[in-house]
Amino acid sequence: MHGCFQGIPDWGDSANLIFDVHEHHRSELFLSRQVQLHTLFEQSYAGWTLKRPYPLPHETWEEREMEAFAAPCRWEDVKPFLEKRGSNHFVRNLMKGILMIHGQEGDEFIDASNWERINHRIIESRKDPGFQADWLARVGIGRVITDDYAQPTVDVRPILGKGYASVMRINAFCLSHHPSVRDHNGNNGIELLERAGLHPNSFDDYLDAIRVLVSSMASRGQIAFKHALAYDRDLAVAPADSRVAAQVWGKQNPSPEEVSVFADTMTHFFCQLASEMDLPFQVHLGTAWIRGSHPMRLASLVEAHPDTRFLMMHLAYPWSRDLLGMAFVYRNLWIDLTWSWLLSPSHFKWALHEAVEILPDEHRMMLGGDTWHVEETCATMTRFRELFSEVMDEKIRDRYFSARDAERLQRRVYHRNAIEFFRWGE
Repeated sequence: MHGCFQGIPDWGDSANLIFDVHEHHRSELFLSRQVQLHTLFEQSYAGWTLKRPYPLPHETWEEREMEAFAAPCRWEDVKPFLEKRGSNHFVRNLMKGILMIHGQEGDEFIDASNWERINHRIIESRKDPGFQADWLARVGIGRVITDDYAQPTVDVRPILGKGYASVMRINAFCLSHHPSVRDHNGNNGIELLERAGLHPNSFDDYLDAIRVLVSSMASRGQIAFKHALAYDRDLAVAPADSRVAAQVWGKQNPSPEEVSVFADTMTHFFCQLASEMDLPFQVHLGTAWIRGSHPMRLASLVEAHPDTRFLMMHLAYPWSRDLLGMAFVYRNLWIDLTWSWLLSPSHFKWALHEAVEILPDEHRMMLGGDTWHVEETCATMTRFRELFSEVMDEKIRDRYFSARDAERLQRRVYHRNAIEFFRWGE
């Protein structure tokens, strides 16, 4: 075993490289030159401690969009995170990432005595166009799959670089029975098709146009579907009914039952496309519309598409044990550890212990950061290395397996599984 990962070790060993399967590196935020200290807290999961950015079904406010801030940073902007929410791990993780990159010797916390100096260094760092890529390399991130939910069909490579690929979010396509319907990110599937030069006039046209758009995913560097419908509806999916879906398409005010049939039918359609085109199918689980985001609500969908490769995300917190049980039963299901240790390191450690023991083979686990800015990404991946090493050390100490077993599993989880699963540079 390589030992506990403390600080920033030498990443010359290729076994240490991470294939990061999930980020939200959106160029207008990730590469923005307007980033300041308070921006990093607002545009991170630390910002969720102030207000959840998405509404629940009984709420009427609209989802909060992240924007770059031009106003000068004040201590009053940062203080609420550090002094009122400082025990939250989202806050602590981000603070460590900021200090890792912008702090100096002796900095243990961000406080009233050093925040201005740190803020100045953050501002100065954005003048270097290679700053973000340099730090990703320094913490050993070799490849990144990003989810630009505001632009579901964008090719991110010309701006973010050749080390990036992206996913195509399917929410808008599953929900848009009419041009007036938008998903929680503000996207409409018909509009997205029209931007690509496709103009459907019927439900059959709509399905054909989606097929055309999907067939060009590789040319845009898009290597998977992303199902994030847990932010828009209950995850339970009934059998497809193309006849009813065709009747709903184009309707401005269908019944709630008809809306559900349309979304269910489209979800099945994308699962079938994923099977036909050998594309992974990422699924957001846990939190979101929490009453309807339990992983077992997707069991019928997983059973209906045995040839589709589902990647279940976030360890389905708080239902990680249920997800592990599903992964043992359903062999078309893989586990994405993304975000789980960012939320709670203690929860992650026991879940990883159980995952090592339960999953039917060592090919089932991958990881991602699920972050917007490089400071949070670097902190999150550094923390993962520490926690993974702690669990491996505990397994070795308990004589569950040998150091050689732990090293083999490390290579699998860090990058090998993702390379094979996404067929990227295999």
